[in-house]
Amino acid sequence: MIREEHGVDKDNIDSGFQYCFKEDFDEHAEKAKSLPESTTNESKLILYGLFKQATVGPVNTSRPGIFNMRDRAKWDAWKAVEGKSKEEAMNDYITKVKQLLEEAGASA
Repeated sequence: MIREEHGVDKDNIDSGFQYCFKEDFDEHAEKAKSLPESTTNESKLILYGLFKQATVGPVNTSRPGIFNMRDRAKWDAWKAVEGKSKEEAMNDYITKVKQLLEEAGASA
């Protein structure tokens, strides 16, 4: 373990930060379930791609066939964010959920 000048255990700080960040992500994943029906498919696909990148990592399946449009669109959304780290994807997901909730509140 790395010790800093003041006896603070950097590993514990990092894991504590990651835990809080994961909790925030999980909280926003729950909030995303209550987005209004008026949320666009484009926004839902962005959230889907970010969620998969944050929880699974890079795309690990073959692209669905042309006749499976729904799953193909979801796969494409996930592929579009490939290369983002887990933390980047979580952060972008949280930001997008907040944005959509604000927009929903403003239009209510």
